[in-house]
Amino acid sequence: MPTAQLDRPRATPDVTPPTGSRAGRVLRRVGALRHTSPGRLQLILAALLTLGLLTGLVSGLAARAAQTGTADLGGRAQPLLIEAETIYSALADADTTAAQAFLAGGLEPTALTARYDDDLRRATDALASAARRAPAGGAAADAVHELATGVARYTALVATARANNRQGLPVGSAYLSAASTLNRDTLLPQAQTLFRAAQDEVGAGYDDARSPVWVTLLVLLLAALLLALLLAQRYLSRTTHRTFNLPLVAATVVTAVLALGAGGLLTHQRASLRAADTDGSAPVARLAEARILALRTRGDEALTLAARSGKGAYEDDFDAADRQVHDLLDKLAVDLNGPAASSVGDATQRLSDYAVAHRKVRALDDGGAYDAAVDLAIGDATSGTFGAATDAIGAAMDDRKAAFTHEIGTAGRGLGVLTVLGPLLALLGCALAVVGIRARLEEYR
Repeated sequence: MPTAQLDRPRATPDVTPPTGSRAGRVLRRVGALRHTSPGRLQLILAALLTLGLLTGLVSGLAARAAQTGTADLGGRAQPLLIEAETIYSALADADTTAAQAFLAGGLEPTALTARYDDDLRRATDALASAARRAPAGGAAADAVHELATGVARYTALVATARANNRQGLPVGSAYLSAASTLNRDTLLPQAQTLFRAAQDEVGAGYDDARSPVWVTLLVLLLAALLLALLLAQRYLSRTTHRTFNLPLVAATVVTAVLALGAGGLLTHQRASLRAADTDGSAPVARLAEARILALRTRGDEALTLAARSGKGAYEDDFDAADRQVHDLLDKLAVDLNGPAASSVGDATQRLSDYAVAHRKVRALDDGGAYDAAVDLAIGDATSGTFGAATDAIGAAMDDRKAAFTHEIGTAGRGLGVLTVLGPLLALLGCALAVVGIRARLEEYR
């Protein structure tokens, strides 16, 4: 053997590891699939499966979010708004009733005592319910806490005022004034804070029920999946010279059924939510404000007489609240129809009649006939007129609450089915896509 051959170095195999990260190597392999017909079919199948699975997942999540949001709106947010109004109106009426009972002197009339006790019961019951529904750590929860402690102090002050009044002691008026100040300066503002927070909760509830993010994502995925199925069939038709791939046609039909079903249910839900807002929540909130304003006028009248102050701050507030409640009722009469509109019209007329009676009360009081003014203010005629007004507003609220309940029930209908059926239809579409593409892949083996 020649010496040159002995000295020549032996060739060694190239064992240099492939460069790049694992992700990079995977991407290069996937990119290489584009260059062969079976590889392209595998890429098409992967895209269809990815889009199909994502569509199924998002359809279930979108339906679940819409269902949960709708149920929360009907079962928590809107009832919290009603409870906030109940707390306000009950406390306002309790203050008015306590002042009227005080004006009667001596032992309070049984009817007024029973009404005062009923107002406090309604307020405490609504507070207990609102405490369960108010979000922890928010303005609503803080307002509920302040109201719970304040109502106990208010009750004690009224009880002391009653005890002194029965004994004919003038200090009873001071205790009643302190109770009313606590009610008006602390309790009613806190009740209004709760009412506003409840309105915000209702607004947020409608946003949650509509689930805009999930619905938008579902629409995009459905559009992408349908487009991918159509492009896949076009590609197969050109490369295999077969007009239709029946499994892929069936997958397209299934996806279209899912799109139409989800679109129909979600569109119906949004229409019902819109009706629940315009015909239910919004009128209920405005009617609640009207009743609050009406009760404020009645309280102003009683406190003016109890303070023996004549025309003053309470009377100025009466005039302002009376104008506001009539403006609000006039707008509601235009926006509402049916029984609610009729009730609002009746309330407007009754409040006008009450304003006439109030002017007579003021004329008597300003003319020095204090006892006659008191008798007219707390008499059956005036009390009956005002009670009929607030009852009419309450009837309109009940009508609109029923409309809200109906629309919310309609909005939630079918969403539970979509939660289950959406993912199942998407899985069926994926299975059909596998069958359709796999049949073509088998031809290359």
